[in-house]
Amino acid sequence: MSTPITPSELPTTLGALRTSNYQAKSVREEIRQNLEARLADGIALTASVLGYEDTVLPQLETALLAGHDIILLGERGQAKTRIIRSLVELLDEWLPIVAGSDVRDDPFAPISAFGIDLVAEKGDDTPITWVHRSHRFAEKLASPDTSMADLIGEVDPIKVAGGLYLDDPKALSYGLVPKSNRGIFAINELPDLSERIQVGLLNVLEERDVQIRGHLVRLDLDVMVVATANPEDYTNRGRLITPLKDRFGSQIRTHYPFEVSTEIEIMHQEAHLPVASVPIVVPWFIDDIVARVSHVARRSHVISQSSGVSVRLSIANFETVVANALRRTLRTHDTMVVPRVSDLSAMVQSTQGKIEFDTMDDSDADQVIAALVSLAVRQCFAEVLLEEASEIVDAFNSEAIVHTGDDLPDANYLEVLAAMPALESPVERIAGPGASDGEKAAAVEFVLEGLYLTKRLAKDASGARALYRSRNR
Repeated sequence: MSTPITPSELPTTLGALRTSNYQAKSVREEIRQNLEARLADGIALTASVLGYEDTVLPQLETALLAGHDIILLGERGQAKTRIIRSLVELLDEWLPIVAGSDVRDDPFAPISAFGIDLVAEKGDDTPITWVHRSHRFAEKLASPDTSMADLIGEVDPIKVAGGLYLDDPKALSYGLVPKSNRGIFAINELPDLSERIQVGLLNVLEERDVQIRGHLVRLDLDVMVVATANPEDYTNRGRLITPLKDRFGSQIRTHYPFEVSTEIEIMHQEAHLPVASVPIVVPWFIDDIVARVSHVARRSHVISQSSGVSVRLSIANFETVVANALRRTLRTHDTMVVPRVSDLSAMVQSTQGKIEFDTMDDSDADQVIAALVSLAVRQCFAEVLLEEASEIVDAFNSEAIVHTGDDLPDANYLEVLAAMPALESPVERIAGPGASDGEKAAAVEFVLEGLYLTKRLAKDASGARALYRSRNR
């Protein structure tokens, strides 16, 4: 990896740049050399994306070492944009350009009329400025109304009004692609570009130049292009022209987390939890259930899988469940915020806008979401070895009933534990040693809901409130 240059060491003229022994490199050479150094040192391509260590990232590293333009195919919420933005870290920290250049002209080989004329006029006295790698990344969200002027450029009427001729290269106003010269240009949702604009990108990806209307201008661009697309849009005939597909060197398929544990890691990494006056502790089974809801949704036949079930669903649901637990704690004045199963009902509001239905109306969304949550709870509970299940059920057969809800304080659940000794052992085992009152309360709800979902207890529910009783009554 290149040795970092401090601002005080940066040359300010072309002559000083020559004597500094600076060696100009293409953007692909920069990325390749810096990636080689990272791999040799055992440093990950990116530490902010989880679950791709054995799938996506090795393919991406291979594509970068090959110097390819890349397209990432995947449904929404698969960290495609984050991966693209992380590529900036593979660029050298500082890049010298001709001062005032719109296209980041290389002082040794300028490509714009402005840069060529300035270097010819001033020679070694040509002023140099330095661009940090964070500014060498341009990103565009494709849309049907994206124009050639946005991406490539257009004649600037203001410059023409100032006295320049229409065919003067200096009368041009450059778009995002030329302005990304010697850097990375990213375009999200590539198939949303109109075919006319897609044709305009062909030269960029193959000949590395641009054509602006009828101007005899050729910019020998040095730019790496990275794009994203939804597989359905990308593969459907007519959404993306075949010649444009052919010009991308590597096509890499992203995916959702394979394991619930990976989804939990992402939730913890990305969630922004409220700053509370009391500690927030999330039991392991709440983590598991929230993440598992997304996993069961991705296998549901009533949810559109072509649009995907974003990881953002897990993150938003996690934040919502914790916030609902905080709301209860502020009212009950408990000493710790601990989400319970009853708090999971709050996920309706954070789930509705993030899933699409294939075979039903959105009016039934509440029931579908409740079914997803119940399935996730049942799957999580199935992994718990509950040897005392029959004893707990016997306790309910003796006329016992238990009220639960997101409006009850922890003390109510401690009373249930005191009155029902069969619950003590599984609750302690699930909550863990030294568990707080809030964690024990959450474990009580989890055990009761699990017994209900495995058809060993009956339940009368109204929103986040429930009454558990024997199935024999």
